[in-house]
Amino acid sequence: MAARKAPVASFDQTMQDLEQIVQQLEQGDLPLEEAIKQFEHGIALVHSGQQALAQAEQKVQILLDGQTLAPFSPEAGEE
Repeated sequence: MAARKAPVASFDQTMQDLEQIVQQLEQGDLPLEEAIKQFEHGIALVHSGQQALAQAEQKVQILLDGQTLAPFSPEAGEE
């Protein structure tokens, strides 16, 4: 039987988890060993988030396929 990989968390879930870790570390209540473990997990989440953003950017570039977009202007649609 092949081992299954853990499901990849969504970008939003990754950010929520990272925010919780930051809050825990900022409180300073964790024992050193647990703080280091949480810090390591936070670094892994950062890398995961960066990878998700890079993939999203690549998908957008593929979808645009060389097209250029005009800068967003909220006033343009309010006539």
